[in-house]
Amino acid sequence: MSDLSLIITTPTSVAAQLTGLRHLRAEDASGAFGIWPGHADLLTALAISVISWRGADGREGHCAVRGGVLTIRDGAKIAVATREAVPGDDLRALERDVLARFRRNVEEEGEARSGARRMHLAAIRHILAYLRPDRRRSENPGGPFAPTPDGGEEAP
Repeated sequence: MSDLSLIITTPTSVAAQLTGLRHLRAEDASGAFGIWPGHADLLTALAISVISWRGADGREGHCAVRGGVLTIRDGAKIAVATREAVPGDDLRALERDVLARFRRNVEEEGEARSGARRMHLAAIRHILAYLRPDRRRSENPGGPFAPTPDGGEEAP
């Protein structure tokens, strides 16, 4: 029986590089799945989760990942590319602390993107109002995207 090899990389480092693994467990949008030597080639997007493995010596290892892409080649070569990875021996601590932090970070980034999107739209509205002097606020007090009397939105 051949063994698995695993490499987990982030944009700035190699979080884990192992050989001699007997099996690996990961999670994607469809749920958790296991990988044994001889697995079919695969490409999948990982969820925020903990990847776990068992080596030939029987020891287990874990690595929390902030999503990412997992590939399997030649039935034994596993590569994971992720934004952030935290290896550790304590599965409970990784699940409790690290995954919670990853999820909070994703929520905060979503809120920041939403705020940036609102500022972008406001800037576009101001630019359009400036470029279209015929539609100044005096003529249209509600602004360039104010509702029309029929309830629709008037485009500049």
